[in-house]
Amino acid sequence: MAEAHQAVGFQFTVRPDGVELKLSQEVIKNIYLSGLTAWKKKAIQFKNSVLTGVYPASPSSWLIVVIAMMSSLYTSIDLSLGMIDAIKENLPHRGYMSAQTRAVLSAILFGTGLWLFLIYLLRYTLKALLSYHGWIFESHGKMSSSTKLWLVWSLVFIMFSGRRPLLYSFQASLPRLPVPCVDDTIWRYLESVRPLLDDEQYSQMETLANDFRENKASQLQRYLILKSWWATNYVSDWWEEYIYLRGRGPIMVNSNFYIMDLLYITPTHRQAARAGNIVHAMLQYRRKLERGEHAPLRALGTVPMCSTQMERMFNTTRIPGIETDVVQHLTDRKHLVVYHKGRFFQVWLYTGGRHLLPSELEMQFQRILNDTSEPQPGELKLFPKYVGAGGGFGPVADDGYGVSYIIVGENLITFHISSKFSSPNTDSYRFGQNIQKAMIDIQTLFRLDQDKKTPEYLHLQNGKKHI
Repeated sequence: MAEAHQAVGFQFTVRPDGVELKLSQEVIKNIYLSGLTAWKKKAIQFKNSVLTGVYPASPSSWLIVVIAMMSSLYTSIDLSLGMIDAIKENLPHRGYMSAQTRAVLSAILFGTGLWLFLIYLLRYTLKALLSYHGWIFESHGKMSSSTKLWLVWSLVFIMFSGRRPLLYSFQASLPRLPVPCVDDTIWRYLESVRPLLDDEQYSQMETLANDFRENKASQLQRYLILKSWWATNYVSDWWEEYIYLRGRGPIMVNSNFYIMDLLYITPTHRQAARAGNIVHAMLQYRRKLERGEHAPLRALGTVPMCSTQMERMFNTTRIPGIETDVVQHLTDRKHLVVYHKGRFFQVWLYTGGRHLLPSELEMQFQRILNDTSEPQPGELKLFPKYVGAGGGFGPVADDGYGVSYIIVGENLITFHISSKFSSPNTDSYRFGQNIQKAMIDIQTLFRLDQDKKTPEYLHLQNGKKHI
């Protein structure tokens, strides 16, 4: 009951002489620290958005440009070529604004505009440098003169761009995905299918490709070019919708990232301690991602790569659907879900405005391992007996099933079998029974091979031989 009393923020008692109010200082402190942490996170996100938005410049460069423009007011050198005077003349004349105030305000406005112009100029210059793709086709150990010149210009540009870039600093400077021409696309497709087809089939494929080039290709190409003008990547949203979200292949072995325990190195035999260290390391990594402290990924140490994939690494789930799934991304989550022996547990990750320590996480995981309670009816329905629960994938056909397997170490193979209908009569259930029987037969076979000195038939039961 002590834990229940500590969880109450305030409680009141109605008495004949009035109302008695009691506040829990510990709960109020946790609420205050939680709010303080949320505001700190918002402040960091705002700072990162500003730093990323003005890259490759920096906020301090704005101050330098404005000071230079204001200094020109007291010298005979007009750096603005008359623009400051033009802005000054067009400012509204107010009684509380003197001529000197309007001049200073005009210099600030011109300096800000010049600073924004320089930012876009540097950004498009960097985008033009990154549009060079000749380095991809260079032979290993060799480099052409054009690639060397491009590499020198890129290094000089990045060196003089100022501060260390954040994770998403290069996003606005990355070039758009170019749309290949129709002839190249058709030629590469025919070249890729040539080893798979005989002469007659390849001739039919050439006829279909030429028919596509003459009829629908030009119209579809115009659509792609139009989309590439307003979308940085004209493929990403279609790929996510039609290939990923509508795909019904095994997710665990094809798409999802996951963490497995070490196979041959065991730092400690306490499972809860290993889980606590892993979760704490993931929390530290997530904090760096949210703050943009990770350096952007670069090819050859120079060419920045897209970091959009990092945004949904955490706090993201895939909601299943009949035709297509839906990706749900949450801004923040303060707990994780632990699945153990058919039961779901909610483990909180914060206390007093900070992450839990590995030892504190270990205590929570150990309590889950020691818990002997039975699963609730609702938890059992989430994972029925006749539907595989390990992959979150499904079959393509309504009457079919999906199969996947994961090899865990040397002594364990996990099979995932799923179907759209939960029934003992479905193919997935029968297929699972056949796999189980086959695994038992294989296990028995290896056991016999290891123990050759024992008699082949030990006893008879009900007229059947038992090995």
